[in-house]
Formats: sequence, C-alpha cells, structure tokens
Amino acid sequence: MRPRRFPRGDSPPYALPALFTAGTLFCGYYTLMKTVQAISLPPEAAEAAARLYDHAAIAVGLAVFTDGLDGRVARATGAVSDFGREIDSLADCITFGAAPATLAFAWGIRAPEMQPNLWLAPYLPGLGYLLSFLFLLCGAARLARFNVQRNPRPKNPGRPGKRYFVGMPIPAAAGVLASIVHARGGQPIENWWPAGVLWLGLIGLLAFLMVSTWRFSSFKNLSPTASPVLNLVFLGAMIYLIWNFSQPVLLAMAGLYMLSGLFNRCAWWFKRDKQSVLDAIERAELAEEAEQQGHQAQQGI
Repeated sequence: MRPRRFPRGDSPPYALPALFTAGTLFCGYYTLMKTVQAISLPPEAAEAAARLYDHAAIAVGLAVFTDGLDGRVARATGAVSDFGREIDSLADCITFGAAPATLAFAWGIRAPEMQPNLWLAPYLPGLGYLLSFLFLLCGAARLARFNVQRNPRPKNPGRPGKRYFVGMPIPAAAGVLASIVHARGGQPIENWWPAGVLWLGLIGLLAFLMVSTWRFSSFKNLSPTASPVLNLVFLGAMIYLIWNFSQPVLLAMAGLYMLSGLFNRCAWWFKRDKQSVLDAIERAELAEEAEQQGHQAQQGI
C-alpha cells in the first residue's frame, strides 16, 4: 500500500496511528491490572479469579490486533515518524513483554489453589521468577534488534528479506501464552507436575525463540486475492470463527505459528545435513576417480 501524499502545507494525521498505539498500551495496562486483581483474591474466589485471568488474556489478544493496525494506518496515511516507531516499541515492551510475563507467572505458577505435589515444587517459584523475567528481557531485546534491522544504514549482515522475521515476534510469543490462558477459561494450573513444569518450559522456549535467528513468516509475501468479495468472505469467516470459537481457534493460530518456526528450522537442518552428505559423496567420488587416473598413468609409464 502506497503512503498517501498531502498537499504542501498540510500535515499527515499523526494522531490516528497514535490512537491504535495507545489502544495497544491500554490493553497491556488492563492485563496488568486484571492480573493483580486476580492474584489478590482469596482461594474461595477461584471463579472470580479465573474470569479476571481470562479477561487479561483477551486483552493481550486485542492488543495483537491493534498493534497490527497502527503501522498499516501510519503507512496508509503517510504518518510514519521516528516518534511513532519509538512509542510503538515501548508500548509493545509493556503490552507483550511485562504484561504477559506477569500473567504467565500469576496464572501458571502463583495460583492460590496450586498443590505442590512434587519435590521440586519449593524451587519452581524461583525458576518462574527467572523465566518470566527472561521472557520480558528477550522480548525487549527482540524489539531492539527489529528496530536496528529496520534502519537501512548500515545494513546488518545476514539481514532477511521481507518474507521472514528473525526470531519470533514478541506479539506472537505473548499470543501463545494468552491463548493458553484463554483456552482454559482463565482456570489456573492446579498441579505442578506435569502441567506446571511444562508451562515453565514453554515460557523459556518462547524467550529463546524471540532472540534466536530462526525464521518466522511475516506473511508479507502473501498477495491479497484480486476479488474483493473473496476478501470479505475470508474476513467474515475469520471474525465468525474467532467470535464463536475463540478458545480453540486462537489457540490453534498461535500454536501453529510457533510450530511453523520450529518446522522451518528442522527443515533447514535436514537440508543442510543432506547437502553435507551429498558433498561428502561427491568428494569421495572425485578422489576415487583421481586415484584411478593415477593408477592408469602409472601403468602407461
């Protein structure tokens, strides 16, 4: 989409994309507030706490939507600015870093009704503090790296094309955590083993994926169909599915995107190993051919 040009003397509507960024930031603030309210409730109010956790997770999902719109609106209206990029990164760090990290810790590790039935249970809260902070730290590093890579001078070595992101985007990582909380209706994890340990492992995995150099699709290579009717049908179908079946649909979308990065990396490993084997076979054949030629030359003498 080409940015709109304004006549001389007119200025782009910078406030319009800023409203979407403010919406993203508000969703992060809302998530933090609901999480604090949920963890402050007594064990007898488990159902109320679950609703608060669910609302906090839904706010993260809404933030993913608004975050995807602010940049598009800015480019469409010609309102792209350094200020907009910086405040967008700060909003993302809070909404997709601090807020989901706090939610993940409160919902999956500090739930009042969790029963520690594993000998490692006394040590897991400390590990939860560490991993949830690593999620925030890696998310901030991922945002900083993305901002540097968007600067055309100088170009970073190994900079990918527009088809891929380097590392999992922080909104997608936050979406994975939020989709799991929402899929359970906000009901916290009740046992350390195995669910609590797996939850900690997932937080650590997402932190690693954000700072990794693994490729994740940006979907920028998908060209929209020429038919606006089909576009409307597809958009309407997605809205219907998310509105009526939000728990399984959002969980599937977030999970499949995470798995796509793992699949791409495994495919690259397989391709690299296969190429290494083929290169080794080719070198062996060349060496054997050279040896045969040497024997033939000696016999000729």
